[in-house]
Formats: sequence, structure tokens, C-alpha cells
Amino acid sequence: MFRKLYSALTSESSVDLAFKELTEMLEHGAWMFERANEALHSTQSADEMREPLYERDRQINELERSIRRKVLRYLTVHPGHDVAICLALMSVAKDAERIGDYCKNVFEVGHFYREGFNVPKYQQPLDHISTQTAAMFSLVIAGVRDSNEAQARKALASSKEIRSQCDQLIKELFRDEDKVAFHEAVAYSLLARHFKRVAAHLAHVASAALGQLEELDLHSSDVE
Repeated sequence: MFRKLYSALTSESSVDLAFKELTEMLEHGAWMFERANEALHSTQSADEMREPLYERDRQINELERSIRRKVLRYLTVHPGHDVAICLALMSVAKDAERIGDYCKNVFEVGHFYREGFNVPKYQQPLDHISTQTAAMFSLVIAGVRDSNEAQARKALASSKEIRSQCDQLIKELFRDEDKVAFHEAVAYSLLARHFKRVAAHLAHVASAALGQLEELDLHSSDVE
């Protein structure tokens, strides 16, 4: 379904290139998310990882600009044509760009917070959410790259579950504010918010892969 959205572009080669660029953005995001979690759990040196991770984010930004240029060129040559489709394309490219930013946020928690995670009640659910979110990348990439609607639907279902878990975890933190060290509670809360936002942006892309353009703004309301 999503491939049809790109039929508004000027040629088959433009269609293929646009798909390739959006897929690359998501693949870079998946790589960043994995590296950020390695820094979080100190399985890799955050200091050594910082520049490669930020370089990936710069590549994501350039790909987003490239897609935007293609859309604007098309609208300049064909004013008034396929405006909704073009706006949807720019919207999901922006989602992929924002995912890179939130992966950096996850990395920064691991980079700056060095006290360790010592409360299983929060650590274990967050580890599970992280695993679910990492799996979501593969589902969304398949949805976009292969027009695989089944994978896109799985991604939407997973996103709903992830966001619910993140909200519940934050509510529990407020109840336990006197039982968890302040700095550790802040770290847990930040991670829950960042994971939720990554999942919401991935859901936005999955909705487009299903051709559900009317759903894009609904998912956007959950991400900020």
C-alpha cells in the first residue's frame, strides 16, 4: 500500500530511491537504538560510541532533507497534484528523523547516568520494552521496504502495548517516589518517555505503510 503513495513521484527510479532513502533512515535508527542500549547497559564504551552514533544521526538528517527536496520539486512541477500523498511522505520522513533524535536521548541517559539500575521492578519492564521496541524496527522496515502489511499491523499492535507499559511505569514511579533514589527515578522516567516516543513514531510510519493516512495525526498526538 505504501508503495502506491510514492507513485506521485516523477518516475519509477524516483520511487525506488525514495523507498531506499526512507528504509535507510529506519535502518540507521535501528542501529542507533541498539547502540544506545549498549551504552545504557555499559556493554560498550559510551565515549567511544558517541561519534559513530551522532554520525548516523547526521546521515538520517541528510536523507530526510533529500526526501523533502524530491517532494518539493514534484509539487513545484505539478502544483496542486497529490498534495495529501506528498504531505504524508514528508510526515513519515520527519518521523524517521525524530527517531534518531530519541535514540540519541536514550544514549545520553546511558552516557551521563553512571549510578546503575538497581530496582528490578523498573529495570526489568524497561528491558522488556527495549526488546519490544527493537523488534518493532524490523517490523516497520519490512512494512515499508516490502509493502508487508502484516508486519506493519504487528508493529501497530506492538506500539500500543509499549506505550501502555511506559505510561504505567511512570505512574508507578510517582507512587514510589520515596522508595527510589531520585537520580535513578529520573533515569527510569526518561527512558520510559524516550521508548514511548520511539514506538509512537514507528507506529506513525507503520500507519502510512498501511495507507492509513487519516491515522497519522492521531499517532502524532502521542509522541510529544
